[in-house]
Amino acid sequence: MIMNQQYRIMQSLLDFGEELLVSGAEISRVEDTLNRIGTAFGAEMMNVFVITSHISVTICWKDGTSLAQTRRIRRDTDNDFIKLESLNALSRQFCHAPFSVEEFDRRLDRIRRIYASKKDRLIGNILVAAAFTIFFGGTPADALAAAVVAVFIFWMQIYFRPYCLNTASFTCAGSFLSGFVIALLALLIPVLHRDKILIGDIMLLVPGIMFTNAFREVLLGDTLSGVLRLLEAILLAATMALGIMAAIWIAGRLF
Repeated sequence: MIMNQQYRIMQSLLDFGEELLVSGAEISRVEDTLNRIGTAFGAEMMNVFVITSHISVTICWKDGTSLAQTRRIRRDTDNDFIKLESLNALSRQFCHAPFSVEEFDRRLDRIRRIYASKKDRLIGNILVAAAFTIFFGGTPADALAAAVVAVFIFWMQIYFRPYCLNTASFTCAGSFLSGFVIALLALLIPVLHRDKILIGDIMLLVPGIMFTNAFREVLLGDTLSGVLRLLEAILLAATMALGIMAAIWIAGRLF
Protein backbone atom coordinates (compact mmCIF):
# COMPACT_ATOMS: atom_id res chain seq x y z
CA MET A 1 0.00 0.00 0.00
CA ILE A 2 2.83 2.38 0.92
CA MET A 3 4.64 1.61 -2.35
CA ASN A 4 1.46 2.26 -4.32
CA GLN A 5 1.11 5.66 -2.64
CA GLN A 6 4.75 6.51 -3.30
CA TYR A 7 4.41 5.48 -6.94
CA ARG A 8 1.32 7.68 -7.31
CA ILE A 9 3.20 10.63 -5.82
CA MET A 10 5.97 10.04 -8.36
CA GLN A 11 3.47 10.07 -11.23
CA SER A 12 1.90 13.26 -9.89
CA LEU A 13 5.29 14.95 -9.74
CA LEU A 14 6.12 13.93 -13.30
CA ASP A 15 2.71 15.08 -14.53
CA PHE A 16 3.13 18.42 -12.78
CA GLY A 17 6.65 18.87 -14.13
CA GLU A 18 5.50 18.09 -17.66
CA GLU A 19 2.71 20.66 -17.47
CA LEU A 20 5.16 23.28 -16.20
CA LEU A 21 7.65 22.52 -18.94
CA VAL A 22 5.21 22.58 -21.86
CA SER A 23 3.56 25.74 -20.50
CA GLY A 24 6.82 27.64 -20.93
CA ALA A 25 8.46 27.48 -17.48
CA GLU A 26 12.24 27.78 -17.35
CA ILE A 27 14.25 24.73 -16.31
CA SER A 28 15.32 26.07 -12.92
CA ARG A 29 11.68 26.77 -12.01
CA VAL A 30 10.62 23.22 -12.92
CA GLU A 31 13.41 21.66 -10.88
CA ASP A 32 12.89 23.91 -7.85
CA THR A 33 9.12 23.44 -7.87
CA LEU A 34 9.35 19.65 -8.06
CA ASN A 35 11.90 19.64 -5.25
CA ARG A 36 9.59 21.69 -3.04
CA ILE A 37 6.48 19.65 -3.81
CA GLY A 38 8.30 16.36 -3.25
CA THR A 39 9.58 17.58 0.12
CA ALA A 40 6.05 18.67 1.05
CA PHE A 41 4.83 15.15 0.17
CA GLY A 42 7.26 13.80 2.79
CA ALA A 43 10.41 13.00 0.83
CA GLU A 44 13.64 13.12 2.77
CA MET A 45 15.71 13.96 -0.29
CA MET A 46 14.80 14.97 -3.85
CA ASN A 47 17.00 14.78 -6.95
CA VAL A 48 15.47 16.34 -10.04
CA PHE A 49 17.11 16.73 -13.44
CA VAL A 50 15.24 18.48 -16.26
CA ILE A 51 16.11 19.45 -19.81
CA THR A 52 13.80 20.62 -22.56
CA SER A 53 12.55 17.13 -23.45
CA HIS A 54 13.33 15.04 -20.38
CA ILE A 55 12.43 14.90 -16.68
CA SER A 56 14.24 12.63 -14.25
CA VAL A 57 13.14 12.39 -10.60
CA THR A 58 14.61 10.39 -7.71
CA ILE A 59 12.79 10.43 -4.38
CA CYS A 60 14.37 9.16 -1.17
CA TRP A 61 11.77 8.51 1.52
CA LYS A 62 12.20 8.67 5.27
CA ASP A 63 11.69 4.91 5.61
CA GLY A 64 14.86 4.31 3.59
CA THR A 65 13.21 3.39 0.30
CA SER A 66 13.85 5.28 -2.90
CA LEU A 67 12.07 5.58 -6.21
CA ALA A 68 13.44 6.85 -9.52
CA GLN A 69 11.72 7.45 -12.82
CA THR A 70 12.23 9.41 -16.04
CA ARG A 71 9.79 10.79 -18.56
CA ARG A 72 10.37 11.77 -22.19
CA ILE A 73 8.50 14.96 -23.06
CA ARG A 74 7.26 14.92 -26.64
CA ARG A 75 4.72 17.76 -26.46
CA ASP A 76 5.61 21.15 -27.92
CA THR A 77 6.05 24.14 -25.63
CA ASP A 78 2.98 26.38 -25.82
CA ASN A 79 3.99 29.36 -23.60
CA ASP A 80 0.62 29.39 -21.84
CA PHE A 81 1.08 31.94 -19.04
CA ILE A 82 -2.46 31.52 -17.74
CA LYS A 83 -1.84 27.82 -17.14
CA LEU A 84 1.65 28.54 -15.81
CA GLU A 85 0.29 30.94 -13.20
CA SER A 86 -2.33 28.38 -12.13
CA LEU A 87 0.37 25.72 -11.74
CA ASN A 88 2.51 28.06 -9.66
CA ALA A 89 -0.48 28.89 -7.46
CA LEU A 90 -1.15 25.16 -6.91
CA SER A 91 2.47 24.52 -5.93
CA ARG A 92 2.44 27.41 -3.45
CA GLN A 93 -0.85 26.25 -1.91
CA PHE A 94 0.39 22.69 -1.56
CA CYS A 95 3.74 23.62 -0.04
CA HIS A 96 2.04 25.95 2.45
CA ALA A 97 -0.62 23.42 3.51
CA PRO A 98 -0.13 19.93 1.98
CA PHE A 99 -3.17 17.88 1.07
CA SER A 100 -3.67 14.35 -0.26
CA VAL A 101 -2.19 13.20 -3.56
CA GLU A 102 -5.73 12.48 -4.77
CA GLU A 103 -6.71 16.12 -4.21
CA PHE A 104 -3.45 17.25 -5.83
CA ASP A 105 -4.27 15.19 -8.93
CA ARG A 106 -7.82 16.57 -9.08
CA ARG A 107 -6.58 20.16 -8.98
CA LEU A 108 -3.88 19.43 -11.55
CA ASP A 109 -6.48 17.86 -13.85
CA ARG A 110 -8.59 21.02 -13.64
CA ILE A 111 -5.58 23.12 -14.59
CA ARG A 112 -4.88 20.85 -17.58
CA ARG A 113 -8.29 21.81 -18.98
CA ILE A 114 -7.51 25.54 -18.83
CA TYR A 115 -7.12 26.98 -22.31
CA ALA A 116 -7.21 30.52 -23.63
CA SER A 117 -10.36 31.00 -25.68
CA LYS A 118 -10.07 31.11 -29.45
CA LYS A 119 -11.58 34.59 -29.37
CA ASP A 120 -8.85 35.91 -27.06
CA ARG A 121 -6.09 34.30 -29.11
CA LEU A 122 -7.53 35.74 -32.33
CA ILE A 123 -7.72 39.23 -30.84
CA GLY A 124 -4.15 38.84 -29.59
CA ASN A 125 -2.91 37.86 -33.06
CA ILE A 126 -4.65 40.83 -34.67
CA LEU A 127 -3.39 43.37 -32.13
CA VAL A 128 0.20 42.11 -32.22
CA ALA A 129 0.43 42.07 -36.02
CA ALA A 130 -1.21 45.46 -36.47
CA ALA A 131 0.78 47.10 -33.67
CA PHE A 132 4.17 45.87 -34.91
CA THR A 133 3.31 46.92 -38.46
CA ILE A 134 2.66 50.49 -37.27
CA PHE A 135 5.71 50.38 -34.98
CA PHE A 136 8.04 49.55 -37.88
CA GLY A 137 6.71 52.37 -40.04
CA GLY A 138 3.67 50.90 -41.74
CA THR A 139 0.54 52.85 -42.62
CA PRO A 140 -2.96 52.20 -41.22
CA ALA A 141 -3.72 50.36 -44.46
CA ASP A 142 -0.69 48.14 -43.87
CA ALA A 143 -1.86 47.48 -40.30
CA LEU A 144 -5.29 46.47 -41.58
CA ALA A 145 -3.72 44.10 -44.12
CA ALA A 146 -1.49 42.64 -41.40
CA ALA A 147 -4.57 42.07 -39.24
CA VAL A 148 -6.22 40.17 -42.09
CA VAL A 149 -3.16 37.95 -42.51
CA ALA A 150 -3.04 37.50 -38.72
CA VAL A 151 -6.52 35.95 -38.94
CA PHE A 152 -5.16 33.55 -41.55
CA ILE A 153 -2.18 32.70 -39.31
CA PHE A 154 -4.56 32.07 -36.43
CA TRP A 155 -6.57 29.71 -38.63
CA MET A 156 -3.37 27.82 -39.45
CA GLN A 157 -2.42 27.63 -35.76
CA ILE A 158 -5.78 26.05 -34.92
CA TYR A 159 -6.55 23.83 -37.90
CA PHE A 160 -3.31 23.32 -39.83
CA ARG A 161 -0.72 22.86 -37.06
CA PRO A 162 -2.11 19.50 -35.82
CA TYR A 163 -1.24 18.00 -39.22
CA CYS A 164 2.40 19.15 -39.07
CA LEU A 165 5.11 16.82 -37.81
CA ASN A 166 6.57 19.35 -35.38
CA THR A 167 6.88 23.05 -34.61
CA ALA A 168 9.67 23.55 -37.14
CA SER A 169 7.62 22.15 -40.03
CA PHE A 170 4.63 24.30 -39.04
CA THR A 171 6.80 27.42 -38.75
CA CYS A 172 8.25 26.84 -42.21
CA ALA A 173 4.88 26.08 -43.82
CA GLY A 174 3.08 28.84 -41.93
CA SER A 175 5.64 31.50 -42.81
CA PHE A 176 5.61 30.42 -46.47
CA LEU A 177 1.82 30.54 -46.78
CA SER A 178 1.46 33.82 -44.90
CA GLY A 179 4.32 35.35 -46.92
CA PHE A 180 2.66 34.27 -50.16
CA VAL A 181 -0.68 35.78 -49.07
CA ILE A 182 1.06 39.06 -48.16
CA ALA A 183 2.80 39.16 -51.56
CA LEU A 184 -0.56 38.58 -53.26
CA LEU A 185 -2.22 41.36 -51.24
CA ALA A 186 0.60 43.78 -52.10
CA LEU A 187 0.16 42.92 -55.79
CA LEU A 188 -3.61 43.43 -55.72
CA ILE A 189 -3.40 46.62 -53.61
CA PRO A 190 -0.36 48.64 -54.76
CA VAL A 191 -0.58 51.16 -51.87
CA LEU A 192 0.40 48.44 -49.39
CA HIS A 193 4.00 48.04 -48.24
CA ARG A 194 4.87 44.36 -48.37
CA ASP A 195 7.92 44.60 -46.12
CA LYS A 196 6.06 46.36 -43.29
CA ILE A 197 3.23 43.82 -43.37
CA LEU A 198 5.72 40.96 -43.39
CA ILE A 199 7.50 42.35 -40.33
CA GLY A 200 4.24 42.72 -38.43
CA ASP A 201 2.99 39.22 -39.16
CA ILE A 202 6.36 37.52 -38.73
CA MET A 203 6.25 38.59 -35.07
CA LEU A 204 3.51 36.02 -34.53
CA LEU A 205 5.95 33.25 -35.45
CA VAL A 206 9.24 34.55 -34.01
CA PRO A 207 10.42 32.32 -31.07
CA GLY A 208 11.25 35.33 -28.89
CA ILE A 209 10.33 33.78 -25.54
CA MET A 210 12.41 30.73 -26.38
CA PHE A 211 15.46 32.91 -27.10
CA THR A 212 14.97 34.80 -23.83
CA ASN A 213 14.60 31.63 -21.75
CA ALA A 214 17.66 30.10 -23.43
CA PHE A 215 19.95 32.96 -22.39
CA ARG A 216 18.38 33.11 -18.95
CA GLU A 217 19.01 29.42 -18.35
CA VAL A 218 22.65 29.75 -19.43
CA LEU A 219 23.11 32.66 -17.01
CA LEU A 220 21.49 30.63 -14.21
CA GLY A 221 23.89 27.75 -14.77
CA ASP A 222 21.58 25.40 -16.69
CA THR A 223 23.99 25.43 -19.62
CA LEU A 224 22.84 22.23 -21.30
CA SER A 225 19.16 23.20 -21.28
CA GLY A 226 19.98 26.74 -22.37
CA VAL A 227 22.04 25.55 -25.33
CA LEU A 228 19.30 23.11 -26.36
CA ARG A 229 16.67 25.84 -26.23
CA LEU A 230 18.93 28.22 -28.14
CA LEU A 231 19.55 25.66 -30.89
CA GLU A 232 15.80 25.01 -31.13
CA ALA A 233 15.08 28.74 -31.33
CA ILE A 234 17.72 29.21 -34.05
CA LEU A 235 16.23 26.29 -35.99
CA LEU A 236 12.75 27.81 -35.79
CA ALA A 237 14.05 31.23 -36.83
CA ALA A 238 15.89 29.65 -39.76
CA THR A 239 12.84 27.70 -40.95
CA MET A 240 10.74 30.85 -40.65
CA ALA A 241 13.23 32.82 -42.75
CA LEU A 242 13.36 29.99 -45.28
CA GLY A 243 9.58 29.98 -45.61
CA ILE A 244 9.40 33.75 -46.07
CA MET A 245 12.22 33.80 -48.64
CA ALA A 246 10.62 30.95 -50.59
CA ALA A 247 7.29 32.78 -50.62
CA ILE A 248 8.86 36.02 -51.88
CA TRP A 249 10.88 34.20 -54.55
CA ILE A 250 7.94 32.16 -55.86
CA ALA A 251 5.60 35.17 -55.78
CA GLY A 252 8.18 37.16 -57.73
CA ARG A 253 8.39 34.42 -60.35
CA LEU A 254 4.63 34.06 -60.68
CA PHE A 255 3.66 37.73 -60.60
